Amino acid sequence: MGFLYYILFALFCSSCGVVHSRNLQQSSKTSSFLDVAASTQKTVNVFSLDSKSIQGLNQQEEESFTTLSSSSLSLQLHSRISLHKPSHGDYRSLSLARLERDSARVRSLTTRLDLVLGGASNSDLKPVEMNSNGLEFGVEDVQAPVISGTSQGSGEYFSRVGIGKPASPFYMVLDTGSDVNWVQCAPCADCYQQTDPIFEPAASASYAPLTCETQQCRSLDLSECRNDTCLYEVSYGDGSYTVGDFVTETLTLGSASVNNVAIGCGHNNEGLFVGAAGLLGLGGGSLSFPSQLSAKSFSYCLVDRDSDSASTLEFDSPFPPNAVIAPLSRNPQLDTFYYLGLTGLSVGGEPLPIPKSFFEVDENGNGGVIIDSGTAVTRLQTDMYNELRDAFVRGTRHLQSTEGVALFDTCFDLSSKSSVEVPTVSFNFPNGNALPLPAKNFLIPIDSNGTYCFAFAPTSSPLSIIGNVQQQGTRVGFDLVNSLVGFTPNNC
Repeated sequence: MGFLYYILFALFCSSCGVVHSRNLQQSSKTSSFLDVAASTQKTVNVFSLDSKSIQGLNQQEEESFTTLSSSSLSLQLHSRISLHKPSHGDYRSLSLARLERDSARVRSLTTRLDLVLGGASNSDLKPVEMNSNGLEFGVEDVQAPVISGTSQGSGEYFSRVGIGKPASPFYMVLDTGSDVNWVQCAPCADCYQQTDPIFEPAASASYAPLTCETQQCRSLDLSECRNDTCLYEVSYGDGSYTVGDFVTETLTLGSASVNNVAIGCGHNNEGLFVGAAGLLGLGGGSLSFPSQLSAKSFSYCLVDRDSDSASTLEFDSPFPPNAVIAPLSRNPQLDTFYYLGLTGLSVGGEPLPIPKSFFEVDENGNGGVIIDSGTAVTRLQTDMYNELRDAFVRGTRHLQSTEGVALFDTCFDLSSKSSVEVPTVSFNFPNGNALPLPAKNFLIPIDSNGTYCFAFAPTSSPLSIIGNVQQQGTRVGFDLVNSLVGFTPNNC
């Protein structure tokens, strides 16, 4: 009898364990806990972080590239703060500067799409002019498509890439909203200050100018010819730009080299690129690095922007088995952006009454939701945002509200709290798949005094953007062959 009792008790406890695990899983979908004390302390600690010296990072990154398998490779990914110590006096001023950069970034993305959907093309742009040195374009006269917002310093994540043969290492901004790869080049008629020495084309045996008839040159949004060599220009929303020769070069990621990659060799460059030498475009267009690499997939994991830890950018590595899968699509009018097959939003486990049309691209190429590494705060169409915000506010009536800050209209005074419980915000995808976000990915500190804001914002544009605040701590993978996006939490 005792033995039978023991067996029944063991089975009962095992069943209880399963129920408990399921309850925890269900609880994570309805509510999340934010460690206010730890989060606030990080806002103080961020000013005591020592930006890694370029010499030290160079030595570390000799060992940082790893081959995951015979067909995949990985390189380190650094947050902006690990390379550029903030010069702001307090966390609030740092936050406001970030939000200002972010607004410029969003304007850049939406302006580019508007130009494309409005029918702008190379033929619509004013011809490029050169000065007597043959190097400078008439940037102020050019109505060029906007490629990204890194000119405002919104490049938040960087990797180290070797350029040329022999390879010279450079820090490059990573940008899923851009296709054109470029680096500052000598002779430098006008260059911003960067951490690494300026790239010297004459020192590279693999440097080769592209002619105007090549497919790479014709794929540029804005190009011009000089002595049958291809000149490129990428202009930004604030008038910043990069201008120079469009060439092919060898790019090296650790021990792996990729030959004949089309990149811009910029002789005239203006902008705030945080010391980076240039930009590595991870967009969906033919000139982007993944496209030229013929990568079947790539993934990244974005570490906390207030952390100096590093993560990885990986090419041709499979999705982890626990990845949350969503459809990936393209806009036939503009192949740069990655459109996410979002079908709904939930707050506290309850789906919001948002029409599916808000998440879809219409026949004219308007609307839809893109996922972007360079945008910080997720922007949602105004009506969609209002539904989300109102549901979140209803679930946080126990918290003390405070006045809005910059683009945030929903903020709280948590100065008297060490932790809080808030309703979970989830992204919903087809087939019942959902990605519940941890509280730290949607309730963020604005200062060191306990002011926290709901990290979503409305946009008057029909284009919605999933930003990197919501992506932090999650490995985001793009299966370019099967048109899928995979989200794997806690996989940096």
